[in-house]
Amino acid sequence: MTTTTQAPLRNDDDSHGFELKKKRRWPWIAGAIVVVVGVAAAITIPLLNPAKSATEVAGATLTVATAEGNSAEQALVNFIAKKVAPKYGITVKFEGLSDSNTINRAVSNGEVAGTVYQHKLWLSQVLEANPDFKETAATPVFRWGFGLWSDKYKSVKDIPDGATISLYSDPANEAQGLWILERAGLITLKPGIDKARATQDDIASNPKHITLKLLDFGAQSLALPDLDAAVGYTEYYLAANIPLEKKIFAPAAPDEFAGQLTVGTKYLTTSNVKKLIAAFKDPAVQEFLATDPTVKGILLPLAAK
Repeated sequence: MTTTTQAPLRNDDDSHGFELKKKRRWPWIAGAIVVVVGVAAAITIPLLNPAKSATEVAGATLTVATAEGNSAEQALVNFIAKKVAPKYGITVKFEGLSDSNTINRAVSNGEVAGTVYQHKLWLSQVLEANPDFKETAATPVFRWGFGLWSDKYKSVKDIPDGATISLYSDPANEAQGLWILERAGLITLKPGIDKARATQDDIASNPKHITLKLLDFGAQSLALPDLDAAVGYTEYYLAANIPLEKKIFAPAAPDEFAGQLTVGTKYLTTSNVKKLIAAFKDPAVQEFLATDPTVKGILLPLAAK
């Protein structure tokens, strides 16, 4: 039987999870006189909710957003902006936004042209929770570095009976973590299930009586010394100064977990978005992912198997 300890969810922003119901907070200036507030509103609202999206305006700058602080995804977008987008006659820039709900709303509304922070499962869960969002995964771009980490053991076979292993606490990444544990031979999942949507109820066998502990992104890497192992993203472990040697098992992620260029469905057929999709499909992008030190090991090329 699998025992699950649910850790409290934190409100940290992250580049790979999402907040399904968080409402955008707007800045207000307390004590301002009515005239000033009215003028500010007249200026701010059109900027945040433009009458016409940049995706519909020839020659407009196309913003691609990810979560603030994600240096690898920022480096990828900046590379495309500088080296690839000009070949397709478009101008691209990067913007970091505060949380994934804000990112998805901005993509859906056309406030930004796209994002590359999520795979199809995450997107489907966001859309289920926010039916007013209209977005499409236009093309896969990369695979994230993702694997089994341990501060105590050097190989999967050394993990003992009764070990405690952490998975991420959001459903999409929990499913990917279960997939990793099955590939490592630590559990088996029920035959015939959609492994991209697996939950702990889908575990068929747990021969080492592993206890699964759910933690959020930042907490998991910091808790590694207190765990037997954890399944997580390379970028969080490197950010916590945990060396790559601590990653003891890392099969390439399946296609279901490839990071996607996601765009607003309403704008999918505009000339600008068609050119943006073509730029992200350019072979130079895959070469950059395979060779550039700023992303190597964190964002993997699609050919990585």
